[in-house]
This record gives sequence, structure tokens and C-alpha cells, in this order.
Amino acid sequence: MASDIAFYAMCPIRARDVFLPPGAVCARIKNHRTAGGHPRRARAPGGGKYGSGEAVHPDLKTVIELQQLDTRIAELNAQIDALPSQIQTLETQLHEFIHAHEERQQRLTKNQKERRDLESEIKTIQVRIAKHKDQLYEVKTNEQYKAMLKEIEGEEGKIRAFEDQILDKMIEAEQLEKLIREAASRLEAEKARVAGEVQQLQSLRQADVEERDHLQEQRKRDEASVGPQLLEQYERVRKGRRGIAVAAVRDGFCTACNVLLRPQLYNEARSNLSVLTCENCSRILYYVEPPVAPEESGDKTAQAPA
Repeated sequence: MASDIAFYAMCPIRARDVFLPPGAVCARIKNHRTAGGHPRRARAPGGGKYGSGEAVHPDLKTVIELQQLDTRIAELNAQIDALPSQIQTLETQLHEFIHAHEERQQRLTKNQKERRDLESEIKTIQVRIAKHKDQLYEVKTNEQYKAMLKEIEGEEGKIRAFEDQILDKMIEAEQLEKLIREAASRLEAEKARVAGEVQQLQSLRQADVEERDHLQEQRKRDEASVGPQLLEQYERVRKGRRGIAVAAVRDGFCTACNVLLRPQLYNEARSNLSVLTCENCSRILYYVEPPVAPEESGDKTAQAPA
């Protein structure tokens, strides 16, 4: 049975060169489902024709469909596995944003307390200076007078040092307040953005899970229609060849391993009437005629009246 699922659509970028002739159009399988929601069975990969006609060995066609399904299922599994980490990254970014905002608020609170403590210390020193100045009138010798002035000068130096610290604290507080205002104005928008992106990723994951489940059901049906020996061969090659057990032949070469086939093997593979394997990489071979280029069609049409 022919299918509407293009083989090219189901392959990751690296695998597409193995399966298909140039010019194949990439499309998601779920855009080619029947009204019942299940994937249709595959036509020739890349939209071309099998060999020189439509006659194809039924087991070969089913194996090609299995490869399509397995490639797409692997792609979906990779996406499904990657989505939780993407969600975690978004949530971590929001957490870090909130943590930085709260840390600045704590730093500002600490800054304000330190400024109050410095101002309180300055007042205490000012009280001592006033007391020392009153005592200047009570001293009886020059030595005592000079000692009192020196003590007052030392206290005034402490005040100047504390005032410098207060100024630094004020500059720091001004910067913190600006950052806090900016973060506060962005906080709700950041929460909404992350929530929206997380919901989008969760919806995408659910769609991928549903699509994968449909394809796995399709795969079970295809498995049941393949002989056990061929199925065992397909699974063995697929596991040993990074998931790719089927390869197109083109211009005499196996497109998977780029080894030139024997002329007899190539001609037999072009017919698609039997299940053949590459003598180098053991992949199952099939042939699809490349689609006619639009320019060539136009040239033929233009030459027809002559």
C-alpha cells in the first residue's frame, strides 16, 4: 500500500543524505495523518517513484516504512527528553532573577542600618567633644590644655572618617535603589514570560508524546507484517549502524557508506523486486527515481510542438 508520509520528513538532518535524493521536502508526519489521527503508510521516499515502476517487494516497502517510523520516533524521543531540561533552565533563570532582586533588597536594608549606626556614633562623639570643650575652661596648665585640644582633634577626625563612610553608603544605596526599582518593574513580566514559555514547552512535549504513541502503534502493525528473519536482520543492522538500517542507492553507490556497488547488485536494487543488502555496510537497499526537475519539465513542454 502506498503512503502519504514522505520518507525525508521523518529523518534527522544527518540521516536524510543517506535515504534520499536531493530536493526532498521536509514535513512533519503529524501533518500527513488521516482523519482518524493515525499516520498513513509511506510512499516512495522523497516523493519519487520506486525503480522504473510502482512494483515493489512488499517486505522491502514495509522495512522502509519501519525505518521511517524508527527515525521519527528517535527524533521525538530526543525532543521529549530535552524538554524537561529546557523547562528547568527557564525556571532557574527566573529563580536567579528573583534571588538577585532579594539580595539587593537585603543589601539595601543592611546599608541603611550601617548608616544609622554611623550617624549614632557621630552623635556620641559630638557629645564627647562638647564635654571636652567645656573642660578646656577648667584646665590649669598649658600641657593639660594642649592634651585636651589634641583629644578633641582626634574625636573630630573620627567624625570625618565616619562621614566619609556615610557618603559611600549613600552612593551605594542610591545604586541599589535604582536596581531594585528596575527589577521590581520587570519582575511580574519575567514571571509571566517564563510561565508562558514553560506552558508552551509542556504543550509541545505533550504533542510529541501523542505523535510518538501513534507511530509506535503503527510500528507494531508493520512489525507483524514482516517475516521474523527479515525483522531480525533489520533490527540487528539498525542497532549496529546508529539507527539507520535502510539506504537508497544512487548513481551506483550506497548513499549510506558511499561505496560503489557491483553493477549486477545495483541493477537488481534498481528493480526493488527483492530485499538486497550493501556488501560493505549491510544496510538494506532500495532505489527511488529522482523527481524530475522543474526546468527539465519546462524544456520538454517547450520542445513538444516542434
